[in-house]
Amino acid sequence: MNAIARDSLLSLEAYARQRSAFRSRVIAHKKERTLHLGEHITLIFEDELTIRYQIQEMLRVERTFEEAGIRDELDAYNPLVPDGSNWKATMMIEFSAEDQRRLWLARLIGIERRVWVRIGGGEPIFAIADEDLERDNGEKTSAVHFLRFELPPAQIRALHAGAALAIGVDHPALTAVAEPVPDAIRQSLCGDLRA
Repeated sequence: MNAIARDSLLSLEAYARQRSAFRSRVIAHKKERTLHLGEHITLIFEDELTIRYQIQEMLRVERTFEEAGIRDELDAYNPLVPDGSNWKATMMIEFSAEDQRRLWLARLIGIERRVWVRIGGGEPIFAIADEDLERDNGEKTSAVHFLRFELPPAQIRALHAGAALAIGVDHPALTAVAEPVPDAIRQSLCGDLRA
């Protein structure tokens, strides 16, 4: 997977004309890349399309058309595009009530490093979390984290050959697992990987 190039982005005017159709396409695409781990953890696996949409939306909202601003958005978001040997995901910790959210974010410190993927009967591969900056402060964790799962070539080959995929979280205050991961999500994630 390659980084999103500057010349592949739409101008603000062109994006405004295509936005509705593009947004619908991305929403449908994200359904096959969104995994709920229990009631309170959601992983959205990013790829070139989801990140392209995010960049175009940021440029639109901020009305950015100057090269320096466009380059800043590319520099900020391109690291979230998988490179063929990994998956990258946005993890959201979701509690609808503010008092519950505050309580759980304090309990869940370190959860971002306890999210794992397992291919076939292999060992869990734990996420590398928040490479851009720390998102907890010793008193609470953030409600949003950015995760990278670096997959060994043998595991990628096994996945392409049909090995089952499980994804879970193993934290003292919260555990959940999706096993097996639904096939539509598994197939979409396989598309991110080069064997």
